[in-house]
Amino acid sequence: MAYWLMKSEPDVYGIDHLAAEPDGTEHWDGIRNYQVRNMFRDQFQPGDQAFFYHSNTKVPGIVGIMEVVSEAYPDHTAFDPDEKYYDPKSDPDNPRWLMVDVRYIRHLDRIIPLSELKADPALSEMRLVQRGNRLSVMPVSESEWDHILEMEQRDTSDNG
Repeated sequence: MAYWLMKSEPDVYGIDHLAAEPDGTEHWDGIRNYQVRNMFRDQFQPGDQAFFYHSNTKVPGIVGIMEVVSEAYPDHTAFDPDEKYYDPKSDPDNPRWLMVDVRYIRHLDRIIPLSELKADPALSEMRLVQRGNRLSVMPVSESEWDHILEMEQRDTSDNG
């Protein structure tokens, strides 16, 4: 099993949207980056776990966990001119873009904000906190995954 972090803007599609889907399952579409497309194609497998990360919001951070429930398959939004992610160069017979299906597992007990992730020395090598990393999907090592789940239980309230 591999671990991932997948970003989405909560006002576009957030964890609450995924949780409300039938069976908590939906396709993760709109990827228009070849590196991420290749991860979907070559590395993503059913059973992989992913952090759901809310980006482009007042407090960006990890908000939940989901599971990959399909292998990669053609992203149909690339073929539809009425879709936001339409790509006229993508051919249904030789699709350029792929997507996977994900299923909601749970919300975290608390949001783990990007600022906290960046401040934690144990996560200094995590792709998310590296300068210049703008990918919407990235691998997470098992040790990073375990550490973040431990962070979820920390009391961050001000006791002073």
